[in-house]
Amino acid sequence: MAPITIDEALSRFLDEQRERLAPRTFRNYDDVIGLLRDCMNGYGPNLLSGADHDRWRRAYDDGDEDAFCTQMDASYIDSMLDEFLGYFMIRKVMAGQELLQASGTVTKKLVGWLAEHGVIDQAAAASGTERATEAARDLPKAERLADALYQLTLNCPVRSPEAAGRWIDDGIPMQITKVEPGKLWFQGDIGPLPVPRKASELAQPGWRVTVVLAFAQNRWWLVEVGNVYP
Repeated sequence: MAPITIDEALSRFLDEQRERLAPRTFRNYDDVIGLLRDCMNGYGPNLLSGADHDRWRRAYDDGDEDAFCTQMDASYIDSMLDEFLGYFMIRKVMAGQELLQASGTVTKKLVGWLAEHGVIDQAAAASGTERATEAARDLPKAERLADALYQLTLNCPVRSPEAAGRWIDDGIPMQITKVEPGKLWFQGDIGPLPVPRKASELAQPGWRVTVVLAFAQNRWWLVEVGNVYP
């Protein structure tokens, strides 16, 4: 395939999927690709330098707010998958379980399509496929973990640093370092944090969680929780 833009590649991909998929399934594909476009147009310019950045800037300044997708080569799609699956779908999208799982499934199919049409090489396709497979499995679990941890915060008796012996509020996601039934540990040897069994069954060492933690009454408490990043 001759070089094509991101926009052309995504449109051709969707046209092919429309022919083979049931309408409900295709809607998920269409939704995910729409979100991927939004992610790339919003964050993709950060990748650019030199002539590519100049071309994007000229088009954007002329009023093309989608200039990253309309101007850049489709090979840039592969470079945006981590941003899309590891940040955008978690932080920027209010997605249900079905769409979260679909984001991994659809990007896996897209990576295969890009390799089949010579847009990316096999090594990039293998890496992208692995990343998308992990996302299809882990993003819904991470969302369920966030929900379970939020329920835990509702019973926290500690609401201010003054009421705690230690107060952890770094404003950045903290890595889960250890998981046992009903217990979590975080980086910096913080833990154990008592949690419901369903939460510890979902959590994985290495995942990161935005949390506020307090140590009081001889134990750790979860004061606030934000996003979970697998």
